[in-house]
Amino acid sequence: MRTVIQRVTQASVSIGGCTKSAIGQGLLILLGVCEEDTEEDIDWLVHKVVNLRVFDDDEGVMNRSVMDVGGQALVVSQFTLYASYKKGNRPSWIHAARHEISVPLYELFCKKLSEEMHRPCGTGEFGANMQVSLVNDGPVTICMDTKHKE
Repeated sequence: MRTVIQRVTQASVSIGGCTKSAIGQGLLILLGVCEEDTEEDIDWLVHKVVNLRVFDDDEGVMNRSVMDVGGQALVVSQFTLYASYKKGNRPSWIHAARHEISVPLYELFCKKLSEEMHRPCGTGEFGANMQVSLVNDGPVTICMDTKHKE
């Protein structure tokens, strides 16, 4: 799994002009799934996300997690994180998982993240044309890949 995690003061996802989900302070998580991903990848990633210390403490040092600040999470499926751009100028999506693999893993990631945070996380709609709005706080943007855990 690949993610782009952004610390936000607010974020939302809209589909066809209607807001599907919106959050205040927290994390916007763009999530890409590949064919080799498993529930083990989800467990590792959920643990990392909820404990990622990217929020300021009283001294202005990034020392607090989304849990510590009572923040929220918005998870948006993003198959384009697996773009292959080595040949030519048109990206290929051959490394992104097919729907029958990616949809259940995306949904399981959202479920486990909500359980770990003890609050529902916002979501987009898998496969939809979504408009994502955010105010990146910092900016703070972290990329993670479960195949490169070190």
